[in-house]
Amino acid sequence: MTIANKIKIRQAEIQDAERIATLSQQLGYSVTLEEIKQRLDRILNNDSYIFYVATLANDYVIGWAQAHIYEIILMPTLALLHGLVVDENYRNNGIGKLLMQQIEKWAYEVGCEGVSVRSSIRRKEAHLFYEKIGYINIKEQKAFHKTLI
Repeated sequence: MTIANKIKIRQAEIQDAERIATLSQQLGYSVTLEEIKQRLDRILNNDSYIFYVATLANDYVIGWAQAHIYEIILMPTLALLHGLVVDENYRNNGIGKLLMQQIEKWAYEVGCEGVSVRSSIRRKEAHLFYEKIGYINIKEQKAFHKTLI
């Protein structure tokens, strides 16, 4: 039996915040536990978002994925993946694929025509993963940001 067969995918809960923060650090994001709790609370209370966690049998969170319904006038309704991470100690066991399948199922159920993923140009392993599970690179672009606060 592979580890993926022992994984449970469920919607995140506020008590998962500490592990979500730890896993976010593995992605290279420095986010405090308090920031995660505040943001997770808003996300969990917004029906246009979904946030799943992958857990072991003891409910220990080893991965997460977040997406939202992305509606713009120029395109059909899509789900946009905001983040996907699997604990570095559990990678390459099919857990990321399970999380993406759950995101895809949710997206289909809420009427999205597809799932869109944006990934930093430096995340070569992530690109290979998405291609392996059926995603196609459709464009490269620059991202701009302006701080308002």
